[in-house]
Amino acid sequence: MSIKVGVIGAGGMLQHHAAGFRLAGAEILAVADPAPAAAAKAAQKWGIPEAYDSAAAMLAGCRGLDAVSIIAPNKFHAPLALQCLQAGKHVFCEKPPALSAPEVAQMIAAAEQAGRLLMFNFNNRARPESQAMKRYCDDGTVGTINSAQAKWIRRTGIPGFGGWFTTKELSGGGPVIDLLHMIDLALHFMGYPEPAHVLANTFDTFIRDKDFKGPWGIPDRADGTNDVEAAAHGFVTFKTGQVLSLQVSWAEMVKREEVSVVFQGTKAGGKVERLFGRDGLDDGALDACELYVQENGNSVNRAIITPACADMGRSQSACNFIQAIEGKAAPLNTPQEALRLMQIIDAIYQSAASCGPVAITSAQEIHF
Repeated sequence: MSIKVGVIGAGGMLQHHAAGFRLAGAEILAVADPAPAAAAKAAQKWGIPEAYDSAAAMLAGCRGLDAVSIIAPNKFHAPLALQCLQAGKHVFCEKPPALSAPEVAQMIAAAEQAGRLLMFNFNNRARPESQAMKRYCDDGTVGTINSAQAKWIRRTGIPGFGGWFTTKELSGGGPVIDLLHMIDLALHFMGYPEPAHVLANTFDTFIRDKDFKGPWGIPDRADGTNDVEAAAHGFVTFKTGQVLSLQVSWAEMVKREEVSVVFQGTKAGGKVERLFGRDGLDDGALDACELYVQENGNSVNRAIITPACADMGRSQSACNFIQAIEGKAAPLNTPQEALRLMQIIDAIYQSAASCGPVAITSAQEIHF
């Protein structure tokens, strides 16, 4: 019997979720979206049998659902996940996990009580070069990663003005929470150590300047809000002694968009990188995966050749969710990792607001 899936949200990410679920042999029974006619249009476009105007209507009316994926503005991730988990469904949620670490803790508790799988679309873990690098981290080639640098920076990449992306109440923040992928990937390579302290600052210099708008995103709203950061820089220490520096931006005076994790291990260093042709657009993107070692007194840089992946692992991430439900693959991410990531993101914003370091206490940890 194939896994039966419902999707909440008819936006652009639906194509990747649908492709991944079907790749794993799952059946998509329904799509729900409160925007008028959005679900019906998506159902027709992607060959989905049923369309609903709310998550509640889908959960009540579509029989036999095993799992639900959530593609909605960030504010609704936690309440929708709780609703689906409490209805006995496995949940695959778009990033970020929620607006804050306490919300993630609630989601974890609900998943544990329901005995259901809770996963998040940290799709950059599913990129071929990320998968290759993780194997080098796991097999001892890299040793212990002492330090890492996570970067997702854009020069002109604000996703519309006055919409939900730039409204903190709906999004939780700007690029820190939107472009969290490289922070997550660095932590993934490092073994997701327990964070200790965060020192960071955020900058809103260009958040109202339309010269810095990206080539995609939602339409501008003249009466909307623009109260999130445009860029952030920070430093994280871990209880293991490891450290992480981070730089994320939608709008910052840089040469071009860069997406990378670079690290320094006790046996080897490494880099996973994507350079885009233009800010926010995949056309012309170049991926790189490299190891840096010392051999016979020589500095040796190894280029790791991996298959091209135009969608940055999005369909494979969704595929893994289905395979994890079926017990055919280990989940690419865990709720505990999501909680630690959100603890760091919360602390970045707290540090920026207080102009000082923020300690993360182990009392916030929930083991799942």
